[in-house]
Amino acid sequence: MSRIPGKRGRILICAAAVSVILVLAVLYDLTWATYRISFGEVFDVIAGNGTWGNRILVKDNAQRVLTGALVGAGLAACGCVMQALFRNPMASPYILGLSSGASLGAAVGLLFTIPFIPVAVATPILAFVTCLATMFIVYGIAHVGGSSHTETLLLTGIAVSAMMSAVVSFLTFIAGDKMEDIVFWGMGSLERAEWADIAVITPMVAAGIAVMACYSKSLNAIMIGDSHAMDLGIEVGKTRLILLLASTLVTAAAVAFVGAIGFVGLIIPHIFRIILGPDNRLLLPMSAFGGAAFLILCDYLAHMVTPGYGVLPIGVLTALVGAPYFIYLLRRRRNEVGWS
Repeated sequence: MSRIPGKRGRILICAAAVSVILVLAVLYDLTWATYRISFGEVFDVIAGNGTWGNRILVKDNAQRVLTGALVGAGLAACGCVMQALFRNPMASPYILGLSSGASLGAAVGLLFTIPFIPVAVATPILAFVTCLATMFIVYGIAHVGGSSHTETLLLTGIAVSAMMSAVVSFLTFIAGDKMEDIVFWGMGSLERAEWADIAVITPMVAAGIAVMACYSKSLNAIMIGDSHAMDLGIEVGKTRLILLLASTLVTAAAVAFVGAIGFVGLIIPHIFRIILGPDNRLLLPMSAFGGAAFLILCDYLAHMVTPGYGVLPIGVLTALVGAPYFIYLLRRRRNEVGWS
């Protein structure tokens, strides 16, 4: 029996494993509703033979599962791009303070009433707008002398994030009986997912990932260094700005409706980078599928962890998984695969 080459074998095994995990995660997550649905009932509904009640329950679950897939894929893809742009395995979609910006918009939407606009509509809109605005503020401050270096972007993002987090803390302090809403939004949840939200998230995530994929080859060169990329004829400043805009669009769409769910964009791309190497043309799609599977699986576990208290906010669960891995990254001594 002929052996499959090592690199090709890793790619095939990794793709097969992610596919299996994604399918199983979707099927398991579809079984959770007001009451537990069996696998047989889920398959009956998929085949069009389920009862009326089961059709309704699985349809409601489908909103949550699809939202989880879109958000997980978007955050993981953004994390892959951010890690490459900043040449840092600990970078994430929130590295420029985007989560703090979105949290500020959500807090304003939850705390203050906007005439003729329901809170359920105003909150995601404001979260989306302030998330985008945060990126423009950070880039505008860091863009000095006709260029913006990654170190300056990173430090500016930290400063802006700290400032916005302070404002969110102040709004939470004065929120009164609305404090709980602000706190729970920050924990992240897929339970609020609606078909109208999915109709907004889907094109933004799809378009953003498509743009990232188109620039994945240029991203490989930027990982080695700006001077090397310029020698290859790549407009580094323009490429960096386009990728930042695409990542911000996807991140804003992801967090606006479900809250700030952390660590998905940190751990998933990094794991695949270790397994598959530094080629972003491969890493980007694999991270997207892996992120979708991871977040759906976390949503399933969130229903199981605290059954007596309701569904655990999914952001809490991703943090419980991601934080130890983040500490593990900090303690690593040897060089990571693909980092110069």
